[in-house]
Amino acid sequence: MSVTSRYKDAWEGFWREAPNEQGTVFWDAEPALTAARHLAHFAARIDHPELAMVDLGCGNGTQTRYLAGRYANVTGVDLSLAAVERARSQDPACEAEFEQLDAADSEAVHALRDRLGDANVYVRGVLHQCDPADRQPVADAIATLLGDTGRAFVVELAEGAKPVLMGLAQSPAGPPPKLRPVFAHGIAPAEVSDRVLGELLATAGLSVLAEGELPLLTTEYTPDGRRIELPSRWMVAGRAAGPAAKTP
Repeated sequence: MSVTSRYKDAWEGFWREAPNEQGTVFWDAEPALTAARHLAHFAARIDHPELAMVDLGCGNGTQTRYLAGRYANVTGVDLSLAAVERARSQDPACEAEFEQLDAADSEAVHALRDRLGDANVYVRGVLHQCDPADRQPVADAIATLLGDTGRAFVVELAEGAKPVLMGLAQSPAGPPPKLRPVFAHGIAPAEVSDRVLGELLATAGLSVLAEGELPLLTTEYTPDGRRIELPSRWMVAGRAAGPAAKTP
């Protein structure tokens, strides 16, 4: 199975046309405001930091490079070849590996797992904008990459983000400039409910070990100069069973 062609074409078109400079994409905020905040919750819950780290849905690799400064073997993967090529071009020091991966292609995911072994996986904003048919296969891919000992950090827009996004999209002036290409390419953010997100991971055989809420900071600002923040939920997931620890 592969992702729907509509979904793949949407992302390929988006990354082909996106400006090349860091910070010009709506969600491409600096790592100090994104991956660094996530690692504050994730790092202490990784049982095996020596495992490979996979950034699933790496885009242009901004967060991947940050992870590569903290873990020894980091691979960024993305459905879009244009995104992967951009990530490589922005990493002249080759701090991380980058490769194209269709996360709904079970054979390709298993091949990556066989090559890397059990891995820790960072997933930022992938499931909430997947086409419905692709969501469970992508969640299954996360579980495959973890194996028995890896941990996943999954952060996705919460339900409360959708009215914020719709308000921005329907403003009299139209969507903010960095948000317009997202809608123009048919990408639908905040389409997964809070309940369904947990169900996707559970169906993939994963337990949520800890969870909490964080604002997702974007690179866009309101007309009065405030950075746009979107409600998001994070989860640490793995094979170990047990009740999730709630973190504010």
